[in-house]
Amino acid sequence: MQLQTNGRLLAYPEILDALLDAGVTEIAPSLHGPYAKIHDALTRAPGSFDETTRGIRNALARSLPVVTNSVITCQNVDLLPGIIETLASLGVRQAQLAFVHPVGTAFERFDDVVPDLPAVVLPVRWAREAARRHRMKLWTEAIPLCFLRGMQDLAVESIIPLTTVSDLNGRVDYSEWRVREGKAHGPPCRTCAVRMRCEGPWREYPERRGWREMQPFAEAPA
Repeated sequence: MQLQTNGRLLAYPEILDALLDAGVTEIAPSLHGPYAKIHDALTRAPGSFDETTRGIRNALARSLPVVTNSVITCQNVDLLPGIIETLASLGVRQAQLAFVHPVGTAFERFDDVVPDLPAVVLPVRWAREAARRHRMKLWTEAIPLCFLRGMQDLAVESIIPLTTVSDLNGRVDYSEWRVREGKAHGPPCRTCAVRMRCEGPWREYPERRGWREMQPFAEAPA
């Protein structure tokens, strides 16, 4: 049972004890910046960076598997290597960089929040190098494979297990929703040699920015 969380309450040992008693076996906390100024600005919660990092340390001290998630936005896209460095300093061994899903506030402030997909290529490459230096496992989510050329092994989609997400709105078959409703393929994908291995971008992205940035693979990479 994986708990996806901002990680703040994990800073308090009694809360972590209650979660373990309830059956939680893995923690997926979110860290969106390499230092407090960026993370707290994105979460709009002063002090959240300190709470989340303390929560991560607490979970690791209990030998819980910790897989962090960092959402890529305009505000932190150039800081992805620094996020990996910070996570490594906390002892994190598994991390994910997830392209922002433009819904809710992110949709309302689309141009302020959502970076162009080509802008993630170099920061992700540098983040991968940082992860390798620290012997961390790194994944990406919601970045189409045409922006991960030479880095396709980072894409987590091919190894996400069948997943049911439970939250305040009920239960959702995330595996089916992600492919059928969440993401999309467009005209460039029709001739792409890796179409069957790529879920495409979140559908809101091309609805706003179009498909011109997507460049299909002429042949499948080895």
